[in-house]
Amino acid sequence: MLKDDLFIASQYLLPQHLLSRLVGKLAECEHTGVKNFLIRQFMDQFGIRLDDAARQSRDDFKSFNDFFTRELRPGARPLDSNANAIVSPADGAVSQLGKIRDGRIFQAKGQDFTVLELLGGDEERARQFRNGEFATIYLSPRDYHRVHMPITGTLKEMVYVPGSLFSVNQTTAENVPRLFARNERLVAIFETDVGPVAMVLVGAMIVAAIETVWSGRVTPPLRRLSVVNYENPQPVELEKGAEMGRFLLGSTVVLCFPENTLQWDRELENGSPVRMGKRIATIGAAPAANAFSDEPADDDSIDADEANAESGGDN
Repeated sequence: MLKDDLFIASQYLLPQHLLSRLVGKLAECEHTGVKNFLIRQFMDQFGIRLDDAARQSRDDFKSFNDFFTRELRPGARPLDSNANAIVSPADGAVSQLGKIRDGRIFQAKGQDFTVLELLGGDEERARQFRNGEFATIYLSPRDYHRVHMPITGTLKEMVYVPGSLFSVNQTTAENVPRLFARNERLVAIFETDVGPVAMVLVGAMIVAAIETVWSGRVTPPLRRLSVVNYENPQPVELEKGAEMGRFLLGSTVVLCFPENTLQWDRELENGSPVRMGKRIATIGAAPAANAFSDEPADDDSIDADEANAESGGDN
Protein backbone atom coordinates (compact mmCIF):
# COMPACT_ATOMS: atom_id res chain seq x y z
CA MET A 1 0.00 0.00 0.00
CA LEU A 2 1.19 3.52 -0.80
CA LYS A 3 0.47 4.69 2.74
CA ASP A 4 2.65 1.95 4.20
CA ASP A 5 5.41 2.62 1.66
CA LEU A 6 5.46 6.31 2.58
CA PHE A 7 5.51 5.48 6.29
CA ILE A 8 8.45 3.10 5.90
CA ALA A 9 10.32 5.65 3.75
CA SER A 10 9.81 8.29 6.45
CA GLN A 11 11.37 5.95 9.02
CA TYR A 12 14.63 5.96 7.07
CA LEU A 13 14.56 9.72 6.38
CA LEU A 14 13.67 11.10 9.81
CA PRO A 15 16.50 12.09 12.20
CA GLN A 16 15.55 9.27 14.58
CA HIS A 17 17.89 10.01 17.47
CA LEU A 18 17.56 13.78 17.35
CA LEU A 19 13.75 13.56 17.30
CA SER A 20 13.73 11.03 20.13
CA ARG A 21 16.07 13.08 22.33
CA LEU A 22 14.04 16.25 21.76
CA VAL A 23 10.86 14.44 22.77
CA GLY A 24 12.76 13.12 25.77
CA LYS A 25 13.66 16.63 26.88
CA LEU A 26 10.02 17.70 26.63
CA ALA A 27 8.94 14.62 28.60
CA GLU A 28 11.33 15.61 31.41
CA CYS A 29 9.90 19.15 31.70
CA GLU A 30 8.58 19.82 35.22
CA HIS A 31 6.68 23.02 34.42
CA THR A 32 3.20 22.43 35.86
CA GLY A 33 1.26 23.71 32.84
CA VAL A 34 3.40 21.85 30.31
CA LYS A 35 3.50 18.50 32.07
CA ASN A 36 -0.23 18.57 32.95
CA PHE A 37 -1.11 19.40 29.35
CA LEU A 38 1.04 16.53 28.03
CA ILE A 39 -0.38 14.07 30.54
CA ARG A 40 -3.98 15.12 29.88
CA GLN A 41 -3.56 14.86 26.10
CA PHE A 42 -1.90 11.47 26.38
CA MET A 43 -4.56 10.09 28.71
CA ASP A 44 -7.35 11.30 26.43
CA GLN A 45 -5.64 9.99 23.27
CA PHE A 46 -5.08 6.47 24.60
CA GLY A 47 -7.95 6.13 27.08
CA ILE A 48 -5.66 5.77 30.08
CA ARG A 49 -7.10 5.44 33.58
CA LEU A 50 -5.14 5.60 36.81
CA ASP A 51 -7.17 3.02 38.73
CA ASP A 52 -4.17 0.67 39.08
CA ALA A 53 -1.63 3.42 39.72
CA ALA A 54 -0.22 4.26 43.14
CA ARG A 55 -0.87 7.95 42.37
CA GLN A 56 -4.39 8.70 41.20
CA SER A 57 -4.13 12.29 39.95
CA ARG A 58 -2.07 13.73 37.12
CA ASP A 59 -1.18 16.60 39.46
CA ASP A 60 0.81 14.10 41.55
CA PHE A 61 3.40 13.55 38.80
CA LYS A 62 6.36 15.89 38.51
CA SER A 63 6.82 15.35 34.75
CA PHE A 64 5.41 13.39 31.82
CA ASN A 65 8.17 10.82 32.28
CA ASP A 66 7.17 10.44 35.93
CA PHE A 67 3.61 9.78 34.77
CA PHE A 68 4.66 7.42 31.97
CA THR A 69 6.75 5.25 34.31
CA ARG A 70 4.16 5.43 37.11
CA GLU A 71 4.28 2.71 39.72
CA LEU A 72 1.33 0.43 40.46
CA ARG A 73 -0.59 0.35 43.71
CA PRO A 74 0.18 -2.70 45.91
CA GLY A 75 -1.68 -5.80 44.76
CA ALA A 76 -2.56 -4.42 41.32
CA ARG A 77 -0.63 -7.23 39.57
CA PRO A 78 -0.90 -10.50 41.51
CA LEU A 79 2.20 -12.63 40.95
CA ASP A 80 1.90 -16.32 40.04
CA SER A 81 3.93 -17.71 42.92
CA ASN A 82 4.08 -21.29 41.61
CA ALA A 83 7.76 -22.26 41.66
CA ASN A 84 7.54 -23.61 38.10
CA ALA A 85 5.78 -20.57 36.64
CA ILE A 86 7.57 -18.14 34.33
CA VAL A 87 5.64 -14.87 34.32
CA SER A 88 5.19 -12.01 31.91
CA PRO A 89 7.77 -9.28 32.55
CA ALA A 90 5.39 -6.50 31.50
CA ASP A 91 1.90 -5.46 30.56
CA GLY A 92 1.50 -5.69 26.80
CA ALA A 93 0.69 -8.16 24.04
CA VAL A 94 2.48 -11.20 22.70
CA SER A 95 3.84 -10.44 19.25
CA GLN A 96 5.59 -13.75 18.64
CA LEU A 97 6.94 -16.68 20.64
CA GLY A 98 8.35 -20.10 19.94
CA LYS A 99 11.58 -21.80 18.95
CA ILE A 100 14.85 -20.10 18.18
CA ARG A 101 15.66 -22.19 15.10
CA ASP A 102 19.35 -22.63 14.42
CA GLY A 103 20.02 -19.25 15.97
CA ARG A 104 17.23 -17.34 14.16
CA ILE A 105 14.24 -15.56 15.73
CA PHE A 106 11.00 -14.99 13.83
CA GLN A 107 9.96 -11.34 13.54
CA ALA A 108 6.97 -11.16 11.15
CA LYS A 109 5.94 -12.31 7.69
CA GLY A 110 9.10 -12.62 5.61
CA GLN A 111 11.34 -11.25 8.38
CA ASP A 112 13.62 -12.75 10.99
CA PHE A 113 16.93 -11.97 12.66
CA THR A 114 19.69 -13.82 14.50
CA VAL A 115 20.05 -14.17 18.23
CA LEU A 116 23.73 -13.34 17.68
CA GLU A 117 23.00 -9.82 16.42
CA LEU A 118 20.14 -9.29 18.90
CA LEU A 119 22.47 -9.94 21.84
CA GLY A 120 25.29 -7.72 20.62
CA GLY A 121 27.42 -9.92 18.36
CA ASP A 122 29.21 -12.12 20.91
CA GLU A 123 29.31 -15.78 19.80
CA GLU A 124 29.60 -17.23 23.30
CA ARG A 125 26.68 -15.18 24.58
CA ALA A 126 24.47 -16.19 21.65
CA ARG A 127 25.44 -19.89 21.68
CA GLN A 128 23.54 -20.42 24.93
CA PHE A 129 20.24 -19.69 23.13
CA ARG A 130 20.91 -21.12 19.66
CA ASN A 131 18.03 -23.63 19.69
CA GLY A 132 16.17 -22.25 22.67
CA GLU A 133 12.88 -20.39 23.07
CA PHE A 134 11.92 -16.75 22.64
CA ALA A 135 9.01 -14.43 23.33
CA THR A 136 8.48 -10.92 22.00
CA ILE A 137 6.17 -8.73 24.10
CA TYR A 138 5.04 -5.37 22.75
CA LEU A 139 4.16 -2.54 25.13
CA SER A 140 1.62 -0.11 23.68
CA PRO A 141 1.55 3.54 24.78
CA ARG A 142 -1.35 2.84 27.15
CA ASP A 143 0.49 0.07 29.02
CA TYR A 144 2.34 0.10 32.33
CA HIS A 145 5.98 0.63 31.31
CA ARG A 146 8.03 -0.92 34.07
CA VAL A 147 9.68 -4.26 33.31
CA HIS A 148 9.90 -7.04 35.88
CA MET A 149 11.68 -10.37 36.26
CA PRO A 150 9.95 -13.38 34.63
CA ILE A 151 12.00 -15.71 36.84
CA THR A 152 14.35 -15.27 39.79
CA GLY A 153 17.87 -14.57 38.58
CA THR A 154 21.35 -13.19 39.27
CA LEU A 155 22.64 -10.58 36.85
CA LYS A 156 25.76 -11.74 35.00
CA GLU A 157 26.14 -9.25 32.18
CA MET A 158 24.62 -6.04 30.85
CA VAL A 159 25.18 -4.99 27.24
CA TYR A 160 24.17 -1.69 25.69
CA VAL A 161 23.87 -2.06 21.90
CA PRO A 162 23.61 1.20 19.91
CA GLY A 163 21.36 1.22 16.89
CA SER A 164 18.54 2.84 14.97
CA LEU A 165 15.23 3.98 16.42
CA PHE A 166 12.59 2.74 13.98
CA SER A 167 9.01 2.78 15.20
CA VAL A 168 7.80 -0.61 16.39
CA ASN A 169 4.45 -1.75 14.97
CA GLN A 170 3.07 -4.32 12.55
CA THR A 171 4.03 -2.31 9.47
CA THR A 172 7.67 -1.87 10.49
CA ALA A 173 7.91 -5.47 11.71
CA GLU A 174 6.83 -6.70 8.27
CA ASN A 175 8.92 -4.24 6.25
CA VAL A 176 12.06 -3.30 8.20
CA PRO A 177 14.57 -6.17 8.07
CA ARG A 178 15.96 -7.23 11.46
CA LEU A 179 13.94 -4.54 13.23
CA PHE A 180 14.58 -5.69 16.81
CA ALA A 181 18.23 -6.48 16.09
CA ARG A 182 18.98 -3.07 14.60
CA ASN A 183 17.17 -0.78 17.04
CA GLU A 184 18.98 0.55 20.10
CA ARG A 185 18.62 -1.91 22.96
CA LEU A 186 19.74 -3.10 26.38
CA VAL A 187 20.61 -6.77 26.90
CA ALA A 188 20.62 -8.19 30.44
CA ILE A 189 21.81 -11.78 30.98
CA PHE A 190 20.67 -13.48 34.18
CA GLU A 191 21.66 -16.84 35.62
CA THR A 192 18.52 -18.70 36.74
CA ASP A 193 17.29 -22.16 37.71
CA VAL A 194 16.82 -22.93 33.99
CA GLY A 195 20.22 -21.58 32.98
CA PRO A 196 20.97 -18.24 31.33
CA VAL A 197 18.00 -16.01 30.48
CA ALA A 198 18.30 -12.94 28.25
CA MET A 199 16.02 -9.94 28.71
CA VAL A 200 16.32 -7.50 25.81
CA LEU A 201 14.70 -4.08 26.16
CA VAL A 202 14.34 -2.67 22.64
CA GLY A 203 14.06 1.06 22.01
CA ALA A 204 11.97 2.70 19.30
CA MET A 205 11.13 6.09 17.78
CA ILE A 206 10.77 8.73 20.54
CA VAL A 207 11.87 6.21 23.17
CA ALA A 208 14.06 8.67 25.04
CA ALA A 209 15.85 6.25 27.37
CA ILE A 210 15.97 2.86 29.07
CA GLU A 211 16.70 2.52 32.79
CA THR A 212 17.58 -0.39 35.08
CA VAL A 213 17.17 -0.62 38.85
CA TRP A 214 20.87 -1.39 39.35
CA SER A 215 22.49 1.25 37.11
CA GLY A 216 19.90 3.92 36.37
CA ARG A 217 19.75 5.36 32.85
CA VAL A 218 21.90 3.29 30.52
CA THR A 219 21.76 5.11 27.18
CA PRO A 220 25.40 6.29 26.76
CA PRO A 221 25.75 9.76 25.20
CA LEU A 222 28.24 8.48 22.59
CA ARG A 223 26.11 5.42 21.68
CA ARG A 224 28.93 2.88 21.67
CA LEU A 225 28.66 -0.84 22.36
CA SER A 226 29.38 -1.35 26.05
CA VAL A 227 29.54 -4.51 28.15
CA VAL A 228 29.48 -4.64 31.96
CA ASN A 229 30.14 -7.90 33.81
CA TYR A 230 28.61 -8.40 37.24
CA GLU A 231 30.87 -11.11 38.65
CA ASN A 232 31.55 -9.48 41.99
CA PRO A 233 31.16 -10.12 45.73
CA GLN A 234 27.81 -8.29 45.77
CA PRO A 235 25.87 -9.62 42.79
CA VAL A 236 22.57 -8.15 41.63
CA GLU A 237 19.95 -10.73 42.60
CA LEU A 238 16.32 -10.11 41.63
CA GLU A 239 13.34 -12.23 42.63
CA LYS A 240 10.60 -13.23 40.20
CA GLY A 241 8.28 -10.26 39.83
CA ALA A 242 10.83 -7.71 41.01
CA GLU A 243 11.29 -4.61 38.87
CA MET A 244 14.40 -4.74 36.69
CA GLY A 245 13.98 -1.70 34.43
CA ARG A 246 11.68 0.70 32.65
CA PHE A 247 11.10 2.47 29.34
CA LEU A 248 10.88 6.24 29.13
CA LEU A 249 8.47 6.00 26.18
CA GLY A 250 8.22 2.68 24.24
CA SER A 251 8.58 -0.28 23.31
CA THR A 252 9.35 -4.06 23.25
CA VAL A 253 10.85 -6.81 25.44
CA VAL A 254 12.40 -9.91 23.86
CA LEU A 255 13.02 -12.88 26.18
CA CYS A 256 15.43 -15.71 25.28
CA PHE A 257 15.67 -19.03 27.12
CA PRO A 258 17.94 -22.07 26.62
CA GLU A 259 16.80 -25.19 24.78
CA ASN A 260 14.47 -27.68 26.53
CA THR A 261 13.75 -25.50 29.56
CA LEU A 262 10.10 -24.42 29.31
CA GLN A 263 6.64 -24.96 27.85
CA TRP A 264 4.73 -21.90 26.67
CA ASP A 265 1.13 -21.65 27.85
CA ARG A 266 -1.04 -22.92 25.01
CA GLU A 267 -3.65 -20.18 25.25
CA LEU A 268 -1.08 -17.60 24.15
CA GLU A 269 -1.47 -16.50 20.54
CA ASN A 270 -0.66 -13.55 18.33
CA GLY A 271 -1.98 -10.42 20.02
CA SER A 272 -2.76 -12.14 23.33
CA PRO A 273 -2.80 -9.51 26.07
CA VAL A 274 -0.51 -10.25 29.00
CA ARG A 275 -0.11 -8.62 32.37
CA MET A 276 2.97 -8.45 34.49
CA GLY A 277 3.01 -11.35 36.92
CA LYS A 278 0.71 -13.61 34.88
CA ARG A 279 2.13 -17.02 33.98
CA ILE A 280 3.23 -17.30 30.34
CA ALA A 281 5.23 -20.54 30.56
CA THR A 282 6.06 -23.46 32.82
CA ILE A 283 9.55 -24.73 33.57
CA GLY A 284 10.18 -28.06 31.85
CA ALA A 285 11.11 -29.42 28.41
CA ALA A 286 8.56 -28.51 25.73
CA PRO A 287 6.88 -30.93 23.30
CA ALA A 288 8.05 -30.87 19.67
CA ALA A 289 5.29 -28.47 18.53
CA ASN A 290 4.47 -26.06 21.33
CA ALA A 291 3.96 -22.46 20.20
CA PHE A 292 2.24 -20.70 17.35
CA SER A 293 5.45 -19.65 15.61
CA ASP A 294 6.98 -23.09 16.08
CA GLU A 295 7.05 -24.16 12.41
CA PRO A 296 10.01 -25.02 10.16
CA ALA A 297 11.79 -22.09 8.55
CA ASP A 298 12.47 -21.69 4.84
CA ASP A 299 15.84 -20.39 3.65
CA ASP A 300 15.38 -16.97 5.20
CA SER A 301 12.45 -16.95 7.62
CA ILE A 302 9.65 -18.89 9.25
CA ASP A 303 6.46 -19.39 7.23
CA ALA A 304 4.18 -16.59 8.31
CA ASP A 305 1.06 -18.61 7.45
CA GLU A 306 1.89 -20.64 10.53
CA ALA A 307 3.18 -17.72 12.57
CA ASN A 308 1.32 -14.50 13.11
CA ALA A 309 2.62 -11.02 12.39
CA GLU A 310 3.80 -8.41 14.86
CA SER A 311 1.18 -6.91 17.18
CA GLY A 312 -0.12 -3.51 16.04
CA GLY A 313 0.41 -0.06 17.54
CA ASP A 314 3.04 2.62 17.39
CA ASN A 315 5.95 3.68 19.55
